[in-house]
Amino acid sequence: MRLIAEPLAAAENIQHGFFTRRGGASEGIYASLNCGLGSDDDKARVHENRHRAMRDVGLTEDALRTVYQIHSANVVTVTDRAEDTAATRADALVSKIPGIALGVLAADCAPVLLADVDNGVIGAAHSGWRGAVSGVIEATVEAMAELGADPARMTAVVGPCIGQDSYEVGAEFPVPFQEQNAANDRFFAPGRRAGHLQFDLAGYVLSRLAAAGIAASSALGADTYADEDLFSYRRTCHRGEPDYGRNLSLIALAPPS
Repeated sequence: MRLIAEPLAAAENIQHGFFTRRGGASEGIYASLNCGLGSDDDKARVHENRHRAMRDVGLTEDALRTVYQIHSANVVTVTDRAEDTAATRADALVSKIPGIALGVLAADCAPVLLADVDNGVIGAAHSGWRGAVSGVIEATVEAMAELGADPARMTAVVGPCIGQDSYEVGAEFPVPFQEQNAANDRFFAPGRRAGHLQFDLAGYVLSRLAAAGIAASSALGADTYADEDLFSYRRTCHRGEPDYGRNLSLIALAPPS
C-alpha cells in the first residue's frame, strides 16, 4: 500500500508513507487508493481511501491535513489541532504538533517529506516544476526553521514522481531554469524526438534541497508514469482517460505514548 523511505523510517518519532494506488476502495480509472478529493471520483470512496491510508500509519482520517494545491510556493504552518487547511491555497505544510499528519497529493509532481527529528518539526511539499522554480522547497525549509528546525539536521526524501526517461518537454521548457541558473542545464538530456528534451524533476528538486542547506536528502526513484502501481497525470492524458487519481504522501510526528 505504501512505499517507505529508510532515512525517515529510522526515526522512532516519525510516521510516514508514500502511498501507491493499491489497497483502496475506488474503481475504474481511480482504482483503487485514490486519495484526491479534487478528482471526480466518488467522495465517499476517497474518504474511505484516506481512512485506510491513515489507519496504515496508526492514525485516523481527522488527523490528516492537506491543502488546495495550486503549484505555488505558499506554505501553511499548522499550529492548532482543530485547524482545517483543506481550502487553503498552498503547496506545502509544516508543523510540530504530534499526532497531526501533513499530506500532499501528486500524480507526476514530486512529493517531498521533510523532518528535523531532533527538534520535532516536519514538513510536506508538493513540488511540480512550477512550484520548484518558484521556491516551494526553500519556503518550506524556512517555515520549518521558524518552528525551531535546523536545516543542517533535516532529512528530506523526494517521493514518486515522473522520471526523466518519461518526462519529455519542448525546447522552450528549460528557459526559466536557465534564467535562474545556467548550471540547471544538467537536468535536461537530449530527447528521443528532435526538438525535445528529457527533464529530471527529482534531480532538480534535490538540487533545491541542497541549496536550502539540507545535506541529508534523497529520492525514492519511483517513476509515476512508468509504474502502473502509481497514478500518473501524463499517462492518463496519453491514454485519453477523462480523469486521474492522486497519490497521497504523508508525514507525522508520533503522538505521545
